[in-house]
Amino acid sequence: MSRIRSNWRVIALIILLVGSGVAVFLPGIGLGTAPTGPTNLQYGLDLSGGTRIRAPLVGVTAEGVDVNQENQRQLQAAVADALDGVSLGAVEVRPDGETPGIEGGTVEVYANVSQDDLATALDGAGIGYDTVRDGVTPPTRATAADVIQRKIDASGLAGGTVQVSATPDGEYFMVVEVPNQNQSEVRRLVSGRGLVEIVASFPDEDGRQNVTVLTQEEIAGVEPVQPPANTPGGINSWHVPITLTPAGAQQFAGGMQENGFTSSQGIGSCRTGGSLAPPDQRYCINTVLDGDIVYRANMGDTLARSIENGEFQQDQSFVITASNQTEATRLQLNLEAGALPTTLDLDRGTQSFIAPALAENFKLYSLVTGIVAVLAVAGVVFIRYGDPRVAAPMVVTALSEVAILLGFASVVGLSLDLSHIAGLIAVIGTGVDDLIIIADEVMGEGDVSSGRVFQSRFRKAFWVIGAAAVTTVIAMSPLAFLQLGDLRGFAIVTILGVIIGVVITRPAYGDILRWLLTDR
Repeated sequence: MSRIRSNWRVIALIILLVGSGVAVFLPGIGLGTAPTGPTNLQYGLDLSGGTRIRAPLVGVTAEGVDVNQENQRQLQAAVADALDGVSLGAVEVRPDGETPGIEGGTVEVYANVSQDDLATALDGAGIGYDTVRDGVTPPTRATAADVIQRKIDASGLAGGTVQVSATPDGEYFMVVEVPNQNQSEVRRLVSGRGLVEIVASFPDEDGRQNVTVLTQEEIAGVEPVQPPANTPGGINSWHVPITLTPAGAQQFAGGMQENGFTSSQGIGSCRTGGSLAPPDQRYCINTVLDGDIVYRANMGDTLARSIENGEFQQDQSFVITASNQTEATRLQLNLEAGALPTTLDLDRGTQSFIAPALAENFKLYSLVTGIVAVLAVAGVVFIRYGDPRVAAPMVVTALSEVAILLGFASVVGLSLDLSHIAGLIAVIGTGVDDLIIIADEVMGEGDVSSGRVFQSRFRKAFWVIGAAAVTTVIAMSPLAFLQLGDLRGFAIVTILGVIIGVVITRPAYGDILRWLLTDR
């Protein structure tokens, strides 16, 4: 029992190594997607190929705005009216305390307007403010990242990630990475807001009117895309069944009744024999995606009767139609993920594509670089000490840290890229540095056959190692927590490696040396 207690670090290291091997090689382990190779390791864009899009969100923000709950809606309407081409939905007003990290109220305009335009609109409304800047607020960035991630997940693009990246001058970018996909597919996924609306178009004495009768906020559930029905009275186009909220069902039914869609004049008047009816006769239910009409549908007799007798308001079931399966799938995706608060400014961003063949080369080069680093370290250590009892455990211990980190990456589903590989190589270097400190301190002052002498010298070395580890963690922490792209991955791996080394591998190496060099 005393032998186990005195060598518990070595036992813990062995357990971690076995666990890491299981995590890397046993199928079904970890939080990542299903493995495509012999291991459970997930690879990012650099090592698997795919598309990266980096772009800012469109918007201008005023901070320190004098706004409260009472004048919030009035200010929103005043700003929208003062800016040409800006709708009420493109203006977001938050009172003081509702925007984390920003003092005072905020006004965001999700459109291509200048800082001067927003400042003029606020001045015209008689509202005080502190500053006006390009960009959006942290809540908007977080919402956009969440929506894009849901779109990627719902579209079946395995391994796609979304991050917010900041530049040193304070500009923020959305970074979208999707492995094994070309640019056109990813760009199509993120190019618009994904705002789906049902707009009623009808004639009246003032000409044709367009009224939004249903938005995504009134949708409670979305079902899979359905093909056209071949039965009489069935839906003859691709469609997405949805369930409305009670308020949404009442709103849609009221809009249809109020504007004449359920009357004999409105039923079936949008299309005649598969073509559009004359403009002065059309009562069309339009499916609109990001402002573009993607499908025009008639008011059916069955739907009209259910609205008139109240069954629709109770059932709350509805379908959104599309011209083909691709369009219907796109509508379903946007309905499930929700709409972005604003669009990505792709013209100011960058797009890159890494061919899978090139990514495979990166994997090979990374492996070769790691092997060369290990061999170089092993050679230098052996030349320095000339004693395999010291050098061999040192190299094995340093590689153990890498094995444990790979096991951790498998468990959490971390997508490895070149920055993580650089971190692993750095871990090997810092680990061997610390192990050399231990070996020099233990063996540098003569005979070390006494266990008491060994422990005294090891404690001195460990204090130095601990201080160096704290310094490394402090130095890397800003890179790990600030959203600085690839630097973050490098910093996280380095910090984890240092912590594993100080807690497990460095002390285990000391126990191994004590067992090899002292009289037992």
